[in-house]
Amino acid sequence: MAEDHGQAIVILVEHGRVPEAGNLAHSWVAPAVEATSDMRASEIAALAAGHIRQMGFSARIHFAGYETVDRDMLAVLAGLAIRDGDDIINPYLNDRFSLAVVTTEYELAIDEPLSRKAANVSSLRYWWGHNGAPSGRERNRRAKRRSDLGPYAMETVRRVDRPTTLIIDDEVPRVPKRAAFFERALHGDLGDKAKGARTRFSFKHPVSWSQLGVIRTMVPFQNGATAENIDQSAYDDPAANSRALKSLSYFLGADMTGICEIPDYAWYSHKENGEEIIPYHKYAVVMLIDQGFDTMEGGSGDDWISGAQSMRAYLRGAEIAGVMAEVLRGEGYSSCSQTNAKSDVLHIPLAMWAGLAELSRIGELTLNPFIGPRLKTVVMTTNMPLEIDKPIDFGLQYFCNNCLKCARECPCDAIPWGDKVVFNGYEMWKPDVERCARYRLTNSKGSACGRCMKTCPLNKVVSADGPILTRIASWCGINAMWLKPVLVPLGVWLDDVLQNGKRNPLKKWWFDHEIIDGITVEPKAGTNQRDIDPKRKLDPSKQKMAYYHADMMPAPDAPSAVPVNRKEALAAKAKLETPDQARDRIAKGGAKPDHYIPTPPMGDGEGNKEAATSPYFTK
Repeated sequence: MAEDHGQAIVILVEHGRVPEAGNLAHSWVAPAVEATSDMRASEIAALAAGHIRQMGFSARIHFAGYETVDRDMLAVLAGLAIRDGDDIINPYLNDRFSLAVVTTEYELAIDEPLSRKAANVSSLRYWWGHNGAPSGRERNRRAKRRSDLGPYAMETVRRVDRPTTLIIDDEVPRVPKRAAFFERALHGDLGDKAKGARTRFSFKHPVSWSQLGVIRTMVPFQNGATAENIDQSAYDDPAANSRALKSLSYFLGADMTGICEIPDYAWYSHKENGEEIIPYHKYAVVMLIDQGFDTMEGGSGDDWISGAQSMRAYLRGAEIAGVMAEVLRGEGYSSCSQTNAKSDVLHIPLAMWAGLAELSRIGELTLNPFIGPRLKTVVMTTNMPLEIDKPIDFGLQYFCNNCLKCARECPCDAIPWGDKVVFNGYEMWKPDVERCARYRLTNSKGSACGRCMKTCPLNKVVSADGPILTRIASWCGINAMWLKPVLVPLGVWLDDVLQNGKRNPLKKWWFDHEIIDGITVEPKAGTNQRDIDPKRKLDPSKQKMAYYHADMMPAPDAPSAVPVNRKEALAAKAKLETPDQARDRIAKGGAKPDHYIPTPPMGDGEGNKEAATSPYFTK
C-alpha cells in the first residue's frame, strides 16, 4: 500500500504539440493531448516501479484516474511545480503537463521545493542549456518547424530515385522469419548455450526486464477490427494524409518518419510457425526512435545498459505505431503496427525506401544523417492512400568505404573489413550474422551489444545543443558532399584523436546488475570495460566470414533444431558476386543465382504447432 511507502518519484511529461489547423491530424490530436501525456507518464512510472521491484523494494504507480496519493502536492514537494491558486504550474511549461507518481520504500535522496520566484524564471542558463537539459534555443527551434517536418531537417537531405546500394528487385528472395538468427537461436540451431540465452539476453538487467512486460501487453493490440461504413471523403488527398500521419507520429514521440510503398521482398514469406504470409497492405509508415546519446556515451556499448537502450526504443516505437494504427482503423483503413516483438515485414529495406537512412558498413543496420546508427525502427503498415518519400543520399557509401572504426571496435569481428558484396540480391557490407548473434546472446559481461553504434563517428548530437564543430561538420556532410574527399578522412582521423567512442563516466547513471533465476545480483563475470583501440590494424585477407545464403536457411516450418553449418557457410563466400559483377550479369541477361532460392516448407504452408515461443509472447 502507498501508506507503507516513505518516498515518491514524481514524473512530469510535457503535453505534445497540436498540429496546425488545416492539418488532418489536428482533429485527431486536439481532444487527446492530456490523455496522450497521461499515457506516457504512466508508462514511465510503470517501468520505474518495475525496476525498483526487481531490485527487491516494493513500489506502486499512481496516475490519472488510478491514484491513492495527491499527485499535485507531491509535484510541489518534489520541486517540479508551484501552487497557482487551486492549480499547479511548472516554470517552463505552465499547466501543459501530466503527472504520474511511483511511491516506494526504496530510500532516495530528495529534491527541494521550488521558490515562489520560480514562476518568473527567465534564465540565460536555460536558453543555453547549461543544466544539461534541452536548451531553450533547441526547444524554440523545434517549435518553429511545421508539425509534419519533425525535429530534424530531413527535408534538406538530397533525394534520389533508388537507395544508394544496389537492390536487384526481381531477385531478392522473400525469406521466412524462421531464418532470422535470433529465431534460429530460439529453436536451438546455435546450440544449447545460445538457446538458453535467447529468452534473457536483452532482459537480464532490471531496467530492460521492467520494459519486457509492457512490450508484451501491446502485442495483442498490434492489429484489430477495422471500422465499417465510415465517411472517408476527408482522406482523398494522399499528400494531406501523409502530412497528417507524420504530424501524429511526432506528436506521439517519433524522432523521424518516412513513408514508402512496400516492395514484395520486404514482406517475410512465413511467420515464426511456418504459416505463409500473404502481403496485405500497400504502404509503410516508417519511424525512427533515437536510443539516446547521453546513455550511450556513458556505456561501452556492450555493458549492462545496452539491452535496455534497445528495449526502451522498441517499447516507445510499439506504443507510437500501435496508437497510430488504432486511429486509422477507426477511420476505416486496415492498419497494423509492425514491431520488434511481432512483425510481418523487414524494416531495413523499408527504412531505405522511406528516405530515412542508407545502408552502412555495419551491414544489416541503416544509418541516418542526423543521429547516425543510434536508432531503432518501428513500422505501421496501412492501406490508407499516402504520398511516398524518396530514398536519400548523404554520401554514406563514400564515408563507410573510408572508415573502419565500427569494424575495428567490434568485439567479435563480425563487421567486414573489406569491400561490399551482393548477398541475396542486396549490395552490402555483409556482416557475419552468426558470429554477431552468438556474441550478443552469450555476452557474459553485459546485456546484448551495440558497440558498432557506440563507436561510429556519426553517433553525435547535431541539434542546437550539439558542439558547434560537430554541427558544422554535419551540415557540410549533408549540404557540401563535394567536400567529402577532404572531410571524411579528416573526420575519421579526428574522431579517434578526440577519443570519441570512449566511455564518459559522468554519463553513467545505472547500476551494473544481472538477473539470475529472477534475482538481481552483482554480475558474476563482471562488466565489459571497453574503450577504443585506434592502433589496431585490420587485414581483410585474414578475416573469415560466414555467409548463410537463402538456400542454406532452415525450412520456414522446421519445428526442431536445424544446426548451422559454419564450415559450409565459410565456403559459401565463393558464391558471392561483387556489385559490378552482379550489374554485368544483369546487363547480359544472366539468370538469378540458384542460392537466392530459399529452402521450401516441409509441409503444406499452414505452419506447425511446435514452433518455439518468443519471450515477447510468454505470459
